[in-house]
Amino acid sequence: MKIGIIVAMDKELQQLQSLFHDKDIMVQKCGIGKVNAALGAQRMINEFRPDVIISSGCAGGNGDDIEVQDVVVSAELCYHDVYCGRAIDDTTVYGQVQGLPARYQADARLLQKATGLNCGVSIHPGLIVTGDWFVDSKEKMRDIIGHFPEAKAVDMESCAIAQACYINQVPFISFRVISDIPLRDTDASMYHDFWDTVAAHSFQVTKTFVESLYE
Repeated sequence: MKIGIIVAMDKELQQLQSLFHDKDIMVQKCGIGKVNAALGAQRMINEFRPDVIISSGCAGGNGDDIEVQDVVVSAELCYHDVYCGRAIDDTTVYGQVQGLPARYQADARLLQKATGLNCGVSIHPGLIVTGDWFVDSKEKMRDIIGHFPEAKAVDMESCAIAQACYINQVPFISFRVISDIPLRDTDASMYHDFWDTVAAHSFQVTKTFVESLYE
């Protein structure tokens, strides 16, 4: 089995590359944002031909049950900054690219594996919403959650990778370590503290998941 892992930033790449040394597991950095994420996913599909693609990285969290260093795994994904209007098609909903699914569902087998992990970290299956905005204010987070109150995590890449995988029929799932919770933080200090103190062992969840795929 060939497994592709996509991250957005050098910090994430360094954490994950140190965990994998198998030629059938490729870790690549795509860069930040939706366009970089989709291009990175397509490049990986074209060049590496993976059986599975995993998005791994950090995200802002939402919900009373979510804490920094918890992991949200994508049961489903959509965009928080896409609106195609209703002039042509009144069935397209907020967050949906017209002609594509309103929400991308994680591969059922991968989701079952992910939710069954026992690795000492709280894992929450749920909705991840993606957009080209680093959420560093309560006001912006409230705006996003107003559209998607059930969202567990907000990031800048996962749904774009999900869309590329959907088009190419490659099973996909996203793991997002919660680096900060914008509705509890006013100046993104949680995010900066995360990299200084707790990031290193958080990405072990992705490693444990990959190992489970070979069982």
